[in-house]
Amino acid sequence: MPIPDDVTGEEIDGDVRQELQSLPKGLAEDVSRNLVMVARLIDEDPEGAYAYSKIALRLASRVAAVREAAGFAAYANQKYSEALAEFRAARRMTGNVDLWPVMADCERGLGRPERALDMAGAPEVHKLDKAGQVEMRLVAAGARRDMGQLDAAIVTLQSPELASNSVQPWTARLRYAYADALLAAGREDEAREWFAKAVESDKDGSTDASDRLAELDGVEFVDALVEDEDEDEVATEAEAEDEAEDEIETATDAEADTEADTEVDTEVETEDDDEDDDEFDIVEAERTKPVVEADDDDEAPRG
Repeated sequence: MPIPDDVTGEEIDGDVRQELQSLPKGLAEDVSRNLVMVARLIDEDPEGAYAYSKIALRLASRVAAVREAAGFAAYANQKYSEALAEFRAARRMTGNVDLWPVMADCERGLGRPERALDMAGAPEVHKLDKAGQVEMRLVAAGARRDMGQLDAAIVTLQSPELASNSVQPWTARLRYAYADALLAAGREDEAREWFAKAVESDKDGSTDASDRLAELDGVEFVDALVEDEDEDEVATEAEAEDEAEDEIETATDAEADTEADTEVDTEVETEDDDEDDDEFDIVEAERTKPVVEADDDDEAPRG
């Protein structure tokens, strides 16, 4: 697949660049450029990111960073079995536990929430940093919801991180998940409160908390673009109707003119016919006029 000229490969993280140093220089550059494309496209074009990850994987399958990138690209395309295999491979290569929460979420994606819960209680969780532990809590709560255990999901999310007033990178997502679980359990007032808190902490718009809050408040948003398209469509229909009316009016006027011309022609023909009839009558009268012949017995007057 083509890669834009502005992608040099230098954009990747330093740790990944260091991993790629085990490869020949030209190969390392090709792999790094493909990894840059994976990172660039994974949110907006997951399929495109997946395609680039497969190229990188073909070029350097023994590099942990490549296996990890391939795992996230597969995960973004809901290819959970493939993603899980790549994450496991990356973990075997590095011994790192950072991928543990996303591996558990792959188990959820494969319809195995029980395994996700088992992973949530595994010793590896204690090796995670704070962000990883919060992520694991989110996955565990999701697994509880998958199993229909709404109250357990709510309890799972109740934590010091949720109660904290400080805003961390995970705060908005944690508050949003809690609000969503409350709403699913029918606790609408509490859900509204936590959606509002999620909005306060969601500075980069990573959730749709504002839309959910507006929905609970009965506010309906109208897409300006759609509204403009509707107005244009109405205007187009009106113009079409006007044109149709003009065509009908023009056709009617033309028909009326044709009828008028026909009447005039008929009158002229009638007058011509009358004149022909008069001439015929005169000629006929002359032809049938009696001729007076001289009587042989009559005598001429004498002088």
